[in-house]
Amino acid sequence: MSKRNADRDTDLRETVRRRYAAAALQVAEGGTGCCGSQAVEIDETFGATLYADADRDALPTEAVAASLGCGNPVAVADLRPGERVLDLGSGGGIDVLLSARRVAPTGTAYGLDMTDEMLALAAANARKSGATNVEFLKGTIEAVPLPAHTIDVAISNCVINLSTDKPAVFAEIFRVLVPGGRIGLSDIVADDDLTPRQRAERGDFAGCVAGALSFAEYRRGLEAAGFEDVEITPTHQVADGMHAAVVRATKPARS
Repeated sequence: MSKRNADRDTDLRETVRRRYAAAALQVAEGGTGCCGSQAVEIDETFGATLYADADRDALPTEAVAASLGCGNPVAVADLRPGERVLDLGSGGGIDVLLSARRVAPTGTAYGLDMTDEMLALAAANARKSGATNVEFLKGTIEAVPLPAHTIDVAISNCVINLSTDKPAVFAEIFRVLVPGGRIGLSDIVADDDLTPRQRAERGDFAGCVAGALSFAEYRRGLEAAGFEDVEITPTHQVADGMHAAVVRATKPARS
């Protein structure tokens, strides 16, 4: 990678970090977070409205207010008691806390985030909810601080599109999953005929739009990492030619 590209990636990551740090602080002060950009109106396409009333009511208000995602990965991951689940880019902890309830009593839900402010908010939300089978880790989704073959299910909610090195993300997910492990992701995906420039015209990078892969790119990336049975199902449109989608895939049992 050239120095120019490396500097660009560093700048983009810092922009993302600052935006989500600010969102965490806003929630901690009694406000609400947001995901999106000037090009995407934030309404029913992002955030807590994508969760069932019963799930929202069971969590601390701050966990719900900090929901910045484009879907509900817990609803599609088919979590089972005893499983170990990893939420990539866990933010205020809403998906970790919901996962913890589903894998209890013997399972564990891990949350990974690079933002100190979000980690502090998530830890506070875990204490308020009384969850004891959760653990929050500081790190990036391109370098997951967990050993290989330690996770049964990986989830993420509108975060992988924010990475500047998606092949590294897919490789890391594959590495930490046990053979036969699976993913249940919510993410933003672009129509195949949209160029990167056209995606950027629809929203900025930190707003979950400009960095989105196309359907074909997403499939190729997961398959190149070793995943099989890849399914990418759009759920709702967030901008012209840009969709929230559910992404499922499995790590071969023979791995």
